[in-house]
Amino acid sequence: MEQFTQLVDQVSGIVWNSILLYLLVGTGILFTVRTRFVQVRKFGEGFKRMFGSFKLNGENAGKDGMSSFQALTTAIAAQVGTGNIAGCATALYSGGPGAIFWMWLSAFFGMATNYGEAVLAQKYKTVNSHGEVTGGPIYYIRARFKGTAGKIMAVFFSLAIIFALGFTGNMVQANSIGLAFHTAFGLDPLIVGIVIAAVAAFTFMGGVKRIASLTEKLVPAMAAFYIIGCLIVLVINRSELLPALESILIGAFRPQALLGGAAGIGVQKAMRYGVARGLFSNEAGMGSTPHAHAMAKVEKPQDQGVMAIMGVFIDTFVVLNLTALVILTSGKLAPGVEGAPQGTALAQAAFSQAFGSFGNAFVAICLLFFAFSTIIGWYFFGEVNVKALFGPKATKVYALIVVLFLVLGSFLKVQLVWNLSDLFNALMVFPNLIALLASSGIVARAARGEDIMK
Repeated sequence: MEQFTQLVDQVSGIVWNSILLYLLVGTGILFTVRTRFVQVRKFGEGFKRMFGSFKLNGENAGKDGMSSFQALTTAIAAQVGTGNIAGCATALYSGGPGAIFWMWLSAFFGMATNYGEAVLAQKYKTVNSHGEVTGGPIYYIRARFKGTAGKIMAVFFSLAIIFALGFTGNMVQANSIGLAFHTAFGLDPLIVGIVIAAVAAFTFMGGVKRIASLTEKLVPAMAAFYIIGCLIVLVINRSELLPALESILIGAFRPQALLGGAAGIGVQKAMRYGVARGLFSNEAGMGSTPHAHAMAKVEKPQDQGVMAIMGVFIDTFVVLNLTALVILTSGKLAPGVEGAPQGTALAQAAFSQAFGSFGNAFVAICLLFFAFSTIIGWYFFGEVNVKALFGPKATKVYALIVVLFLVLGSFLKVQLVWNLSDLFNALMVFPNLIALLASSGIVARAARGEDIMK
């Protein structure tokens, strides 16, 4: 079993670091060029739409979909997760401060990719046999590739996302919460897991109406809480803010000048960890967030496309960026040094430097918000595909399995499950990217303001 675990880890590493890295960034560059930098041209419109439709108690979601803002918050709920804290800290430890610059770059191009995903999700959304509006990659893959090939690609994508996000992915999120609360408060991870699973089950049973209602309240609240906490730390560490920004730029192009040779971190390593963790965090091109954007009730696909741009911006340029600056200004980062804190431990050390003993508790609370919101988002994305493949009745079995995985994940860290989650996360990207590349002309027309529904 140990050999199989190592094999899965090696295959996952090759797929993520040697193939997907270039495909995801390449797709983002292509969409940026073909849409004439839509993420720049339409950023103001996206900003206005986001705040113009901001409501903590919006209209009830139902069979006909949800509001544009609810769709955005459901997408952000999945995007803003443990990767924004633990993933960012891991990238800094493994790739040095320069990794953050490459995160910025990958997110910039990822905004165009996410625009394309949302546009296609809107164009090819459909109404199922129960009168429910639904959409996502399984539908635009089928539409773009007729016949057996399209069916195989669509089914492969759906099975991969159900397993990667709904099952093993949510197991990872529950483990992050359990570990953080055990470290901060000494609580039994199993008890934490049972509570999380119970609240999640209550949310799942309420369907899309309850999920949309929860995310439109939870996402703004958790973002505000974390942003305020980070800003307080940065005010305390304000004298280190400019050196931190300088270290990001120097580390991106001349890491040896910053870190010396001991850490063994070069430009390629900074780039690899920055791009990989950035894409894994904002999920641009992975095919997850289109499930939420397909549900938005908008006049034309482009309207939700510009909202999708804001999801990547908030995830990377706001939340993840603040985590990076808190860590860099704390003086707790020791890139590549064996035994130095990394991951969640590094984030907790950074916040504790400013907040004292409250630092561990702050990170634990934020991880609870981030990971739980991701659990809700990922469950919903998996549910869409369960319905598409097996029908609405299968969702009860799916929900039960997810709840069981949440309990198990809170106290069991089975490395094989974690490695399989990474691998299936990677595998589900391929059919989605193929469909995106085949549809780049449609997205380009949408970015020019043309009617793509004809």
